[in-house]
Amino acid sequence: MRNLQYQSIHRDPEQLIAHLEQFTLQPKFSVGIWYFSPGGGRFHDRFIPNLSIEERINILAEMKNIGVKGVEAHYPNEINEDNLHLYRNLQKETGIRVVGIPFAHFFDKQFEFGALSNPNPEIRKNAIDIAANGMELALEIGADNVISWPGMDGYTYDIGTIYPWMWKYYDDSMAEIIDRVPNMRVAMEPKPYEPAINNIFRTTAEGILAAERIEAKLTNPTNLALLEKGYTLFGLNPEFGHVRMGYESAGAAYSLVGMHERLAHVHLNSQPLGNYDQDLNVGVVGIQQTYAMLFSLKMMGYQEFMGIDINPEHMPVEVAVEINIEIVKKLSDKLDNLPHDEIVEAYLHPENHRGSLEKILMNHLY
Repeated sequence: MRNLQYQSIHRDPEQLIAHLEQFTLQPKFSVGIWYFSPGGGRFHDRFIPNLSIEERINILAEMKNIGVKGVEAHYPNEINEDNLHLYRNLQKETGIRVVGIPFAHFFDKQFEFGALSNPNPEIRKNAIDIAANGMELALEIGADNVISWPGMDGYTYDIGTIYPWMWKYYDDSMAEIIDRVPNMRVAMEPKPYEPAINNIFRTTAEGILAAERIEAKLTNPTNLALLEKGYTLFGLNPEFGHVRMGYESAGAAYSLVGMHERLAHVHLNSQPLGNYDQDLNVGVVGIQQTYAMLFSLKMMGYQEFMGIDINPEHMPVEVAVEINIEIVKKLSDKLDNLPHDEIVEAYLHPENHRGSLEKILMNHLY
């Protein structure tokens, strides 16, 4: 487990300028096996034939040539005890390894009214067992994180929801999971809505608060020792699109998670402000926000994986992944060439630099 304390290092102006000039993002890209064969939508049938996990892994193996280093797969739908050998062979033959295992807590009909926060204790137990088994598998194969996207956890109506119970059910369930399988980090992915009308953790800040509550509940000696050493056991996996669905500033959101030493993983795509979750290719919508997000990662010296989380319904997945990797690299290169000393000076003394930042952005980014 990597220590994330580097993300919160406070630097004075000279130190920050030196860091920005010396540190270059070295993206480690991962992809999600789920979008190699996108299913149909709410209003249309699938456009792409369904593919088995083995067929998807065969496509993934060719992506080593475009810079893919990791894969993410949901437990137990896409990765499980019966097909683990396929992922082991993938790593042996290509070096592409499993870096994240999300829990499949959102598709099965038993989770109609939530998974880890479900008011029914038996359904919560089922969700806990799925997560614990997924964590065991993640430890076995050497994944960096498991990922909790509580897509069906949440509420429909503002009145009639007993919020403290809802949050406590999730917190207690997650603490039980982490203590049952110690020494593995969870990365939670907040989202404002979809598929739940209102998701349980709508914003980045709510995710950070949940992380603090959950870590405070842990009792396993192994976990307590890790916390004592400064390790994060419940981090976040903010997705760019979810941040923008919630009308949050991407640069601020990712910086906030880093300041709390909880940026365990990131999911990248693009998204119109608000709207339904579109999972568009990186940078095609709101590219200024993409720049701001990457600049925040550069400022904190981000070193974890960058997951490409897209829905390539209208182009081959190989083409889509290659496009996303190239755009992230191009935008990162542009950030390296910014006059960082001038940017810091303009921030510290705005009264003396009216229009300076605008000219910098115009000349270097647009």
